[in-house]
Amino acid sequence: MKRILVLGAGKSTGVLIEYLLHEAATHDWRVVVADLDVDLARRRVAGHERGETAELDVEDDGPRDRLIAAADVVVSMLPASMHPDVARACIEHRKHFVSASYVSAEIKDLAQVAERHGITMLNEMGVDPGIDHMSAMERLDALRGEGKEITAFETFTGGLIAPECDDNPWRYKFTWNPRNVVLAGQGGVKFKHNGRFKYIPYHKLFSRFEPLSIPGYGDFEGYPNRDSLKYRHHYDLWDVDTIYRGTLRRPGFCKAWDCLVQVGLTDDSYSLEGVDGMTYRDFVNAYLWYDEQMSVELKLRAYLKLDMNSEEFDKLEWLGLFERRPIGLKRATPAQVLQQLLEEKWALKPDDKDMIAMLHKIEYAKDGRRYREQSSMVTLGSDPVRTAMASTVGLPTGIGTKLILTGVIDHPGVLIPTMPDVYRPVLKELRAHGIAFQHTVEELG
Repeated sequence: MKRILVLGAGKSTGVLIEYLLHEAATHDWRVVVADLDVDLARRRVAGHERGETAELDVEDDGPRDRLIAAADVVVSMLPASMHPDVARACIEHRKHFVSASYVSAEIKDLAQVAERHGITMLNEMGVDPGIDHMSAMERLDALRGEGKEITAFETFTGGLIAPECDDNPWRYKFTWNPRNVVLAGQGGVKFKHNGRFKYIPYHKLFSRFEPLSIPGYGDFEGYPNRDSLKYRHHYDLWDVDTIYRGTLRRPGFCKAWDCLVQVGLTDDSYSLEGVDGMTYRDFVNAYLWYDEQMSVELKLRAYLKLDMNSEEFDKLEWLGLFERRPIGLKRATPAQVLQQLLEEKWALKPDDKDMIAMLHKIEYAKDGRRYREQSSMVTLGSDPVRTAMASTVGLPTGIGTKLILTGVIDHPGVLIPTMPDVYRPVLKELRAHGIAFQHTVEELG
């Protein structure tokens, strides 16, 4: 009997664990879920005859390594910073490793030793990264196989709120890690557009967005995300004129978020003095000039050059930034203060459902004519456990784990899912679960 060790039982693991337990009966597996909160792990396993749980502090090397040594494959659903220690333990005990996170430099450094020992370390198996890679490569490889020359590639993903639950002025709620949302883009971005390399510093990022549309789901806007240029290697797109990765939001979000950036409320580089005595109104006023005759609202409008009836100001006011309500933190960065407020205002209601939207735009040439293909995928959550985020992260991670254990994926080393023998079976099974792309093509001339 093969054993799967799942490290972490957090929000995004519900569908993953459910999938692995379902497959366990067919394949004669045992699924062990380990978490510091063992009660949470027990709720995830829900008494399934093929499951068991363990209480684990992952930083406690001894118990962690004993669990890894007893497994055949380890699925790390821990914070990304914890993956390298787990991955090194997997190599030491000759166990396969799967995660939904980006390949870090520390993980990449393990490639040669993993390959030497015949260990598969399959990373970036979530939604973004993950489904984005697989769906993009499926289309790119298909077009190349038809003799078409790829000239431009753009891809966008967003974790959003389902249309029927879209009930606040920002048209956004937290469906994943709030801190990552607040700090998005702070490393700056780079991409290639119409043959030219482009670099956007953080303070200009949210003023550079692109209007987009997904059939059946309306309008969106996309802002650039991280380093798009490295995907020239992953997708074999060295010669394209445009390569761009972005994040999806609903229209109006970027302009309003840019206001928070310009004031300085997303800064995470220093701690505020006297925050324990501040209200949210004091917090905003701390970034504006002194004028006892002008209200905080008027000063902010003037600073940001906002019209009296601007939608951006309405969004800021709705957040509660001008309320005389104590912040209630003893020590915090500006970003942490903002995050606390946003977690309150952008919280999901008990009956809310989330949405994952993904969009690829590919331009190509054939026989002297140019075309643009758009591929889009939208997945909606069904309940608080089977969210769209949990499904689009958990299912590909679980399928990848199964393919390793059944020998379909048999590549030692550090991998991401851009190879046909990885992405084809994963996408096929995802389609059976309702996660599928729709394609449209238009001729450009």
